[in-house]
Amino acid sequence: MIKLGLVTAILPDLSLKQIGDFGGEIGLEGVEVMTWPSDSPKTHKYCSVQHIDIDADISKTKDDLAYLESKGVKVSSMAVYANKPNPLVEGGEPFINHIKKMVKLAPQLGLDTITGFSGRDWTKSVDENWPKFVSVFSDLMNEADNYGIKFGLENCPMLFTKDEWPGGTNLATTPAIWRRMFNDIKSENLGLNYDPSHMVWQHMDYIKPIREFKDRIFHVHIKDTYIDEDKLNDVGIMATPLEYHVPKLPGLGQVDWGRFIAVLTDVGYEGYACIEVEDPSFQEDLNSRKMAINQSLQYMRLFARNQVAGA
Repeated sequence: MIKLGLVTAILPDLSLKQIGDFGGEIGLEGVEVMTWPSDSPKTHKYCSVQHIDIDADISKTKDDLAYLESKGVKVSSMAVYANKPNPLVEGGEPFINHIKKMVKLAPQLGLDTITGFSGRDWTKSVDENWPKFVSVFSDLMNEADNYGIKFGLENCPMLFTKDEWPGGTNLATTPAIWRRMFNDIKSENLGLNYDPSHMVWQHMDYIKPIREFKDRIFHVHIKDTYIDEDKLNDVGIMATPLEYHVPKLPGLGQVDWGRFIAVLTDVGYEGYACIEVEDPSFQEDLNSRKMAINQSLQYMRLFARNQVAGA
């Protein structure tokens, strides 16, 4: 059974225990916990959130996780989404070391998954990035294999703004790249944190890859997107994507969630699908964000019912 959770980046003003209280009230089953370094730069809107401090006393972190579980909420993964710098650019070594620390900490917390981006030098082509990617991730995945930790890479291109143009700051974005990635990095613990919304605005099929990469989908994001065809016709596909598309709550965009969940269940996915709230219409204040989370959860229960919904 697919378990419905939340990406904690939208609640930076709440502690992990407070998120547990809220999650328990509305029936969340899991949380993807933001685990940014304390000194990370705020390079985009949803980064630099730290609900687990990997350098803190582990007894405090274990206490927080035990509190979550007492509310019926488990940690689906620890996450860090490095943008600038990132593991594949100059100055990215601190993030590489941070990921290694996450890998070592995860099993001590009873976790088996971390999530994030691959990184990319946005000024270079895929081929020009490839040697650095293989070098960095071969090393990272050797570490992950030693600790039995899965690493799910999200497929967001991260090329929303002019300073991320033309390549974006994340490499692991398309089926063609995933095939190459899984061929060149010899680890079964390297996989995907699959978000269908990013496929929509790139005009790609977000259903077909589920079947091909079913054994590599370790985690799922629930976020929708709306493409404004009038704006797209005005600025063209080569414009920065935020000029013609908007992240939306599930059900308010163009993802067919019934079909998406149906195929996930067909291939036997039983992991976490975590709601990621980035809809600008629901971010006025904390109450608006909480309402957006609850609305998204209730909607997704139509397709992936959890215990609270009576499944």
